[in-house]
Amino acid sequence: MLAFLPSVLRIPLAMLLLLLNILLHVLPLFALALLKVVIPLGFVRRPLSRALVLIAESWIGVNNVLFGVFTRIRWQVEGLEGLHHDRSYLVLSNHQSWVDIPVLQKVFNRRIPFMRFFLKQELIWVPLLGQAWWALDFPFMKRYSRQTLLRHPELQGKDREATRKACEKFRHMPVSVMNFAEGTRFTPAKHDAQSSPYRYLLRPKAGGVAFVLDAMGEALHAIVDVTIVYPEGPCTMMDLIAGRVHDIRVHVRERTIAAGLIGSYDEDAAFRGRVKAWMNGLWRDKDAQAARMQPPTAGVGRGD
Repeated sequence: MLAFLPSVLRIPLAMLLLLLNILLHVLPLFALALLKVVIPLGFVRRPLSRALVLIAESWIGVNNVLFGVFTRIRWQVEGLEGLHHDRSYLVLSNHQSWVDIPVLQKVFNRRIPFMRFFLKQELIWVPLLGQAWWALDFPFMKRYSRQTLLRHPELQGKDREATRKACEKFRHMPVSVMNFAEGTRFTPAKHDAQSSPYRYLLRPKAGGVAFVLDAMGEALHAIVDVTIVYPEGPCTMMDLIAGRVHDIRVHVRERTIAAGLIGSYDEDAAFRGRVKAWMNGLWRDKDAQAARMQPPTAGVGRGD
């Protein structure tokens, strides 16, 4: 609708409205979160948690409207049939850009339960957003480097304990737990450094997926396997806000959770091997799917 405006007007206006949307939703969200802290009673916390999710879904919904107004994105989304808002899912996706997050939110908002991402502990200090993520029960993870673990072996496994505790609170309500199994965004340099056997993906990490499956167990209905492709090439959040992203393709596949995928990843070497083999097979399928989603000609540039 407003994509025709020159960028010198369109970009500041879009950023202003996105900021106003944050403020309009974060303020009531903080007020309810404060009540949730002050009145730690289950019969009060549960309806407050539901109200917080409604605010977050409204926030995402308005963002989606704004991106629709200020951009001309051609969406190609396949595989959403059969998903439900009242079932719990583990969502697995490849990771190429921070744009992946608004893409996933647009595709799944109000279609499946509100998605929680595992976030680095440092992100809790992001103004407004960090505190909003905390209020919405996003699990924050403190990652320890190999050097830190060598100096402080008592920290070994602390991040996994945090994963388990974060998932425990989701066992009694519909939730979508989001996991970028590659652990980082795709770049050619990272791809080469890993000697990745996949053309469009980095190597997946099976541990985090295994811990979520073990912690939530039968509470999860299925795995939602998502493949995201940007046919024009790598993009940034500013590219999205500025309307320089014109084509986004998303493929969704619901996968059953086999009984053999639930077990002790740390203590059972045979189980660990099975989960890694399953993840590698899933990633081979995903790489083939990403190849099918590529445009017939590559290297399309972004205009304004």
